[in-house]
This record gives sequence, C-alpha cells and structure tokens, in this order.
Amino acid sequence: MAATASILRSTIFFLKPPYKLSPFTQTFPIHRNLHHNRPFTRHFSTPRPNVIQILEQRGLLDSLTGESLRTLCSDQSIRVYCGFDPTAQSLHLGNLIGLIVLSWFLRSGHSAVALVGGATGRVGDPSGKSLERPELDLQTLERNINGISHTIVNILNANPNGSIGSVTVLNNYDWWKDVKLLDFLRDVGRYARVNTMMSKESVKRRLESSDQGLSYTEFTYQLLQGYDFVHLFKHENVTVQIGGSDQWGNITAGTELIRRLHQSDSAYGVTFPLLLKSDGTKFGKSEDGAIWLSPVMLSPYKFYQYFFSVPDDDVIRFLKILTFLSLDEIEKIEMGMKSSGYVPNSAQRRLAEEVTRFVHGSDGLEEAVKATEALRPGAETRLDWKTIEGIAKDVPSCSLGYDRVLDVSVVDLSVSTGLIESKSAARRLLKQGGLYLNNGRVDNEGKKIEADDIVDGKVLLLSAGKKNKMVVRIA
Repeated sequence: MAATASILRSTIFFLKPPYKLSPFTQTFPIHRNLHHNRPFTRHFSTPRPNVIQILEQRGLLDSLTGESLRTLCSDQSIRVYCGFDPTAQSLHLGNLIGLIVLSWFLRSGHSAVALVGGATGRVGDPSGKSLERPELDLQTLERNINGISHTIVNILNANPNGSIGSVTVLNNYDWWKDVKLLDFLRDVGRYARVNTMMSKESVKRRLESSDQGLSYTEFTYQLLQGYDFVHLFKHENVTVQIGGSDQWGNITAGTELIRRLHQSDSAYGVTFPLLLKSDGTKFGKSEDGAIWLSPVMLSPYKFYQYFFSVPDDDVIRFLKILTFLSLDEIEKIEMGMKSSGYVPNSAQRRLAEEVTRFVHGSDGLEEAVKATEALRPGAETRLDWKTIEGIAKDVPSCSLGYDRVLDVSVVDLSVSTGLIESKSAARRLLKQGGLYLNNGRVDNEGKKIEADDIVDGKVLLLSAGKKNKMVVRIA
C-alpha cells in the first residue's frame, strides 16, 4: 500500500506536486500594436472576412474536423487557441506559422488564446519524434515558460486581461496542478478509447520505427492535450484548436472528449501544413543554426539575413504563408521576378522586411536594415562601434591586443584571426577584389592596420567576400 501511494505521489502532474511554478498570468507590457500602428477593430462594415477561406487561399490550411466551420467563422465571432510547449527558451521558425494563423483569426474579427504548456511540457509530445524528449528540470522549465510567453506577447501584442480582439496567454499548469489522478481517471479517462489512442499516427509511427517503443507517459500526451481543449471549451469559450498537421491526432482527441463529456459537436480542429525547408525537412531547434524568434537568442539582423537569403524557389511560397501581403501584390512580385529588369533578391528583401517587422516590430526591422546596409562590403555608410557590436554575436569574433593589430598587414591579420585559412588564399582573394577592411576594399597587398582604421578605437571588421566576416575587438 505504501509503495502504491509513493507511485501515485510521483505521477507527474496528475497529483498536486510539492513545488510551485509561478503561473504566467500576465505582467507583460504591450510594446506595440499588433497591426503595426493600425488600430484593430472587430466591427466590419462589410461581411466578416472568412478566415478559413483566407488560410486555404494562402496554403495555410491542411485539414478541418468539420466543414460547417467555414460558415460559422463568417457568421459569428469565435475563439481559437494554439498550444506551445516550453521545450526551449524561445519559439523558433517552425512555430511561426501558428502565430501567423492566430493573427489571421484576429484580423478576421475573432479572439484567441496562446496556451503555454507548463504542464504538458513536462511530458513531451511524441508527435514527429523518434525518441522520448529529455526531461527538463523545474528551473529550466520556468525559464522556458517565461521566455516563450514574452515572445508571444511581443509578437502578437497579447493582452493578458483577455479583452475583445486580443490574444490571451495562459499556462495549462494553472489547472493541471490541482488535478488528481483518480479523479481524472474517473471523470475523463473512462471516455478515452485505447484502440482510438493506439490508432493515432504519432503513436503508430513510434511503435513501428523506434526500438525504444513509446513510454506510458508519452502515450498519455494526446489525452492531456485533449483535456486542455475541454478545459478551454468549458472555461474560456474556446471552440477551435489550431496546430500543425502533425497535431491532428492530439486535436481530434480534444474534439472527441468534448463530444463525449459535454455532448457537443461545436468544437473544431484546424491544422496547417508544417513549415518545411527546400529539402523537405522541418524547421526546428535541434539542428545547428535554428532560427529563433526571440531577439535574445537571434538578433533581428541575423533573422532578417536568413529570409534575405532564401532561394528563389521558396520566396513566393514564404510570402504567401509568412506575410500578410495581399495575394494580388504577391502575384505582382512573382511576375516581376520573371521580368528582364528584375533586380536579384528584390523579392527576398520584401519577404525579409515583412517577416522581420511581424516578429521584431518596426524598431527591430530598422535595426536589421541599418546593419545590413552598413555591413555590406563596399557600402558608403560609415561604420561605428555600436553597429559592428550589434552583429558581433552573429558572426565570428576575436580579441587581440593593440600591439598585435597596429602595423600588421591586413593579409596577415585575416589569417591570424581565422577569417582566411592561408596567406596565399588571402592574397588570391585580395587580387580578386574580395578582401575588405571596414567595408572598404583592400587593393594593396602591403596595406597595414593604422590607428585610424580602428573604429572608435575599439574594433575592426574584416570581410572575405560578401558573407564571411570577422569582428576584431581591440583589447
């Protein structure tokens, strides 16, 4: 009996735990308008925009649980939610479509909830994963909850008081912390069909492809997420859950629970396609070079540069799914790319501007554009220490003493700092016109660093071609 009680006490979050995480309810100031200085209103002089039709036209709709939602979202205001598990300190590019779709609902006169998985994050969603997610300690979990909550607030301008026309940020730990295992099994578990749970794609794939199989903890995830929908349906008037196409099983678990518990068919699920790279792989946080949405983890400059560098084959697709430009305007951009007078990367520039503005605001975009122009080799913009330091965390850098820099040739310095692998390669690049000091082309192999070359007496910027840079701090 004592052993049984011990097991029950340690069952993740079904029983009230002895520790307490500070709930996220709210103390985030509103920094900027969701619609970039255009006030939001829910009163339409023309028919309400049909958000499902908009998503479909832009390639943002994968599946619906019920076709009646198409009519319902035009006839009345609905409340929608999207969940984000705190598996990292920031959301990443793969999460961006969820925020985009939430914003389309808001722009169409609906309201929304962004749900942070303070509870479900302790379990880990097995969807799309070949191995069980590593367990997070409480300090890391709380840091992640705060980090992604701030990111959501800053991007969507969320109103924690839940006013009309806004998005509310909630933490599902706030209700799960009081749920007891036996009560949950009695009140909810009896309505969960194991054969249905086993048939979910996320479960089937893990059982078929992984030698480690699927733990009971992961197996219950769909039931936990399903109950989140039940709670929001009952207490927050949420009738629609959105998520990536890999969330279909978790979403339908929620609609089925609502149907059984509340005898209601008025809950819906909407999925959108996953954001994929050109090679068909998902954007995420586990691979090198993840595109984070928080400026703390990736500067607006680096974020902007990513979109400025996307291939021509991806740019129109990204304009449709990641921006709010009209389809007519995107069509004009596409036609322009095919014209003889097209300036290369013009479409990418527009994409980078729109997405950076949405994620980082007008100030972040201004910072990114300023840095991009100033750091372009050959640019006439005068460099200053602040601009160079602004990109230092995004490019290789080193620190050298004053005596190891002054009167040293640029060729030697480019090798000693690791920018170029050998002197012969540096000389070859110089002759080709690709070696730069503070954006100025180095034409003379004998050019040495002078005191006036050190920007504000603190830093140098070396460039090998347009993309490879080295920030040299003067110690």
